[in-house]
Amino acid sequence: MESRRQLDAAGTTPTGRPLIRALAALALLGWTFSLLAQPSPQTGRLATVKQLFAEQRWEQIVREIESIPRPDAELDFYHGSALAQLGRWDDARRAFLAGHHLQPSDKRFPIELGGVAFKQKRYSEASAWLHRGLRLDPADSYANDFLGTVYFVQGNLQAALKYWNRIAKPQIEEIRPEQQLRVDPALLDRALAFAPASTLRLPDLLTSEARTGGLEIFSIYNFQLAARADRKFDVVFRAQERDGWGSNKWEALLSVCRGIFYQTVYPEFFNWHGAAINIMSLVRWDAQKRRLAATFSAPLERNPKRRYHVGLDLRNENWSIRPSFKGPAPILGALNLRRESVDGGIVSFSSGRWGWSTSAELSHRDYRSVFLGSVLIPDVLSHGYQLKHLAQLNRELFRLPDRRLVVASSVSSQAATIWSRPRHTFEKLQASVSGEWFPQMRGDDYKVQERVRAGRTVGQVPFDELFMLGLERDNDLWLRAHIGTRDGRKGSAPLGRNYFLSNWEIDKNVYDAGLLGVKLSPFLDTGKITGSSAGLSSTKWLWDTGVQVKMRVLGVGGTFSYGRDLRSGHHAFYATALR
Repeated sequence: MESRRQLDAAGTTPTGRPLIRALAALALLGWTFSLLAQPSPQTGRLATVKQLFAEQRWEQIVREIESIPRPDAELDFYHGSALAQLGRWDDARRAFLAGHHLQPSDKRFPIELGGVAFKQKRYSEASAWLHRGLRLDPADSYANDFLGTVYFVQGNLQAALKYWNRIAKPQIEEIRPEQQLRVDPALLDRALAFAPASTLRLPDLLTSEARTGGLEIFSIYNFQLAARADRKFDVVFRAQERDGWGSNKWEALLSVCRGIFYQTVYPEFFNWHGAAINIMSLVRWDAQKRRLAATFSAPLERNPKRRYHVGLDLRNENWSIRPSFKGPAPILGALNLRRESVDGGIVSFSSGRWGWSTSAELSHRDYRSVFLGSVLIPDVLSHGYQLKHLAQLNRELFRLPDRRLVVASSVSSQAATIWSRPRHTFEKLQASVSGEWFPQMRGDDYKVQERVRAGRTVGQVPFDELFMLGLERDNDLWLRAHIGTRDGRKGSAPLGRNYFLSNWEIDKNVYDAGLLGVKLSPFLDTGKITGSSAGLSSTKWLWDTGVQVKMRVLGVGGTFSYGRDLRSGHHAFYATALR
């Protein structure tokens, strides 16, 4: 009797199972492919929408997509685009946001959201969306062009150029001044690093601004773009020019006599023969600090890239060393300083990002009527002839045109030899970092500034070469609640060999009517100066705060400040004129 193989629970033999499984898998695969081959409802509607989009039938696109319960990201894009064409900006924004939520890596949605915000004049939002789109694709030409346009509309030319330059825009057709200028057109043209029929690049604009400012004949100036019908631009140079003594007798009188209230006049003549040749001088007849100074400067070989100067400075000053400018403050030392010097140097405007200067000075000093007191020692009273070399390097650290933020640095050295008995040398080293930020995209209604400086000396430094922290018209290291004079004599501000100083302020435009401008500027200063005897320098950190009023009338400036010394509680009022 033939034996039978035992059946399994399914009624099949074990050897038949693989065949059955293979047939089932093939059937399932075929069914899957048949489903994929059938167009989904949304795929069919997308083809319809694309056809309607090509025919610009915006209303039908909106009706078609709004009939779909849950459209995908692609349909959201066409939905938002059609709504934008119909001017329904809020609805278009919602559609693009829905698509962006479904496809956050699709650059089209942030770019289109930027376009909607631009149409609604929400420029900050527009730039934010366009930045997001460029993070997804930095080379997108449309987004770069659009973002440059947004910044241009806002008046931020530097930011506009940053993005336009990526796509070789803008094309410049013509360069012209807004009004007739007295400066030689050829000289002004050599100050420009760009030319007609070319692309205006941001580095070239910055270089042109630096060299134009280096002519020292424009109190206010800027470059602007004027759009043309052929999609190109003209560069328009807007400037307030200094020429001769002034544009009229009132401006000339105000300029010369701006320091009359502190016994000083400033005879100045600008732009001689249209060659940017300037003669600037100062005459002070104050009995305690007489001074006569004059400087002649001009472009070197009629090239605005470099400028040379020669100068003369004569001083006769009475000093009384006191621990404070007010209140009980005994005289710790006194002297009469007489100093004569001649100097000459060159300043180079290499580019918009960096520049340098070098100069030499020959001087003679002597001290008379010396009262050593408790602070003056013979080592600081070196007299005789002195030869000094000065060098400075300026470098921009970084610039964020989108944020209107610039941070720059500077380092300088002064190395000198004094032919006294015995002969000796010294060196003064200084470094600074400064920042400037305009919080608003357009104009200068607000301006925040911070400058940090530090200096030290090496060798035997004469008394008049020591650093001073305080308000004094011959000093630029300002602590604005410490006045450097008392009863007209210098010596009431801290003096020393080494210092640290930080000046922070924020400017707010209060009034601007062209000929008259007023700014209000709260400030905070902090500093420390060391390295001399205890009576000269300060052993503690000094903190000053207060407010300044900055005025400009007919191109002539003045500053009125109130400061409070947070350590001593002293108050200080001060006024000075500015060019």
